[in-house]
Amino acid sequence: MKNNYLKSLRGLFSIICSGFLLVTSCNTNVNSTDNNDSIQDSVSDMAAMDSSSDKMPDLKPTGPKPDWAPTITSHMQVVMEKLASYGDAPIVKLSAPEARKTHSPADAVMDLIKENNISVPASMVDTTGKNIPVQGGNIHLRIYTPKSGSGPFPVIVYYHGGGWVIANLDTYNSSAQSLAEQTGSVLVSVAYRQAPEYKFPTAHNDSFAAYQWVLANAASIKGDPKNVAVVGESAGGNLAAAVSLMARDKNVALPVHQVLVYPIAGSDVNTESYAKYADAKPLNKPLMQWFFSKYPGQQASTNKMIDLVNADLKGLPPTTIINAEIDPLQTEGATLASKFKSAGVKVNHRLYKGVTHEFFGMAAIISEAREAQAFAASELKAAFGK
Repeated sequence: MKNNYLKSLRGLFSIICSGFLLVTSCNTNVNSTDNNDSIQDSVSDMAAMDSSSDKMPDLKPTGPKPDWAPTITSHMQVVMEKLASYGDAPIVKLSAPEARKTHSPADAVMDLIKENNISVPASMVDTTGKNIPVQGGNIHLRIYTPKSGSGPFPVIVYYHGGGWVIANLDTYNSSAQSLAEQTGSVLVSVAYRQAPEYKFPTAHNDSFAAYQWVLANAASIKGDPKNVAVVGESAGGNLAAAVSLMARDKNVALPVHQVLVYPIAGSDVNTESYAKYADAKPLNKPLMQWFFSKYPGQQASTNKMIDLVNADLKGLPPTTIINAEIDPLQTEGATLASKFKSAGVKVNHRLYKGVTHEFFGMAAIISEAREAQAFAASELKAAFGK
């Protein structure tokens, strides 16, 4: 296992594109190749594990809890310390291309895995790549397919985070792979085009186009077109919810469920959690303002596709919302859950204490990530009738 893991790591590090805050020119605006999909996914970038896996590794922080996170767990602090050790310039002082080259929480976890000889379970899915046409160009899909079973499988359409500006499919491979494995589903991860090269609503339109492609082509990927859910993290959570809104408004089949992981759900940067966690890591108030300036811009920030907490949410599919405590987006996640409930939408909302934005994919190191992934998978399996 260890030798295979190290071999996979060497292959992984040879790929230029990787990391939450690291997206090079070979990713977003130039589609990934099918070969990169097969190589990258030979190992989960954060060793996704379900809640029944071995006990957590024994990692201890080197310093006191940071002022911006007095409640942070020790393992979460270890990841943040590793991220800080790279010494990258703050994203808000960089251009988007420069920001895509900085280190990420994903990089930090990968290095901690390597340095501490943490085992990675064998993958239970195969991966392939697919380019599809969209208005004004093409986008890339990475398709995760269960190695066992003949299908048709339920399908998850997954949207990665990064503020609509940074990050890529590799960055969020751990989350995608884990959800595919834990639910026994085909998962389609969408490389929507990003800002500032592509302004609002390009990412939203690309996301909806990918969802429509899945509905029309599910059988070709061993999927069931009547059993499709959407999932997204951060900006991807915003995109997943927007896809449901567009499906409703355009009389397209709705997803059977949506899982929104710390979604960007509003344009108000003066909420309670924005104030409390204004200086948090890896996401904080200045970085969110930087994201808003690059993609929706001031005029579009109040559009219902961005400002979900003020959108008409009636008739949307049952929803699961996952939030992190140490996150400026915490308040709007809770508000969104309340707005769904008021709109008559079935909603299940959970807040994970002591962890930061981006914790969800860190199941190799963070116990709360294992719990959150297992919770999301159970919600999806129930929606799929499994």
